[in-house]
Amino acid sequence: MIKTLEWTDEGVRFIDQTKLPTEEVYVTCRNYEEVADAIRTMIVRGAPAIGVAAAMGVALGVRDSEADHVSELRREFEQICDTLAETRPTAVNLFWAIQRMKDKFEAVSELPVSQIKQALVTEAQRMYVEDIAANEAMGRNGAVLLPSSGSVLTHCNAGALATCGYGTALGVIRAAVESGKKLHVYADETRPFLQGARLTAWELVKDNIPTTLISDNMAGAMMRQRKIGAVIVGADRIAANGDVANKIGTYTVAVLAKEHGIPFYVAAPWSTVDLDTPDGTKIPIEQRASREVTHIAGKQMAPDGVKVENPAFDITPYKYVTAIITERGVAKAPYTESLQNLASVVAV
Repeated sequence: MIKTLEWTDEGVRFIDQTKLPTEEVYVTCRNYEEVADAIRTMIVRGAPAIGVAAAMGVALGVRDSEADHVSELRREFEQICDTLAETRPTAVNLFWAIQRMKDKFEAVSELPVSQIKQALVTEAQRMYVEDIAANEAMGRNGAVLLPSSGSVLTHCNAGALATCGYGTALGVIRAAVESGKKLHVYADETRPFLQGARLTAWELVKDNIPTTLISDNMAGAMMRQRKIGAVIVGADRIAANGDVANKIGTYTVAVLAKEHGIPFYVAAPWSTVDLDTPDGTKIPIEQRASREVTHIAGKQMAPDGVKVENPAFDITPYKYVTAIITERGVAKAPYTESLQNLASVVAV
């Protein structure tokens, strides 16, 4: 299994996703500031992975604190959490993970400083294990929805690289293939950061799952030619009404799927569901650097002085979503009811 991130005595170790697929390079972040920078610069990316990375960053910062008293440790802890929370605004898993670490701090705040530190390290490690288990459960829940044979389309990367292992959307595909289904994957390249071309295609080729890479503007043509039987994507935040924030271009794919009568599935862990956000209009959309659009692999592809917009995500309204697959079960419309019902379910 791909080691997207892991806790080590030296620090948090990441596969550098900005170097893939041509180089498999690992970096070790030895303090929480370096973890924050790894999240910000997309050395690690994907909502579930970002969440666990942030938790490990918090744990790393607290572990290495020289505070002698709980009050002093608390001040440092809050600064660490604030720094990590400022890295990327859209993926709710980031804030979920930080809040979980805050809750753990409060739960053990009466203990000696050394025990508080160990409790936070243990909590971050627990979240890592839980994420992999959630992805595997999600895979089982979603595999039955995919066709027994044919092709599915995915956008961006929602695989092992976006999580602690196995993946969300790709986890469902993996589980379907493991169950005996004969699937072929069309992977959108996913401009401008090329997560589909660089990461999804790399993962699937490693797993020997038949894969065809296409540019983003080919998806509609593939659907019209009846080459695609289903679409499955991940998510960075899911609102209470079922609106989905995911990588820019997802909305386009969802509209095309609806037009061609193709089911459009979203796979995400429960930590991605944000019942406190009523709909997609309330989800903050991260704006990234113009250079990601004007340059490819360091080569300038656009004229100097041109204006650029580079939103990292878009919102797919719930009416385009056939089902939302989580480790707790599968939600279908009306999502305001089905997601609320899943809130009380304990994942197996």
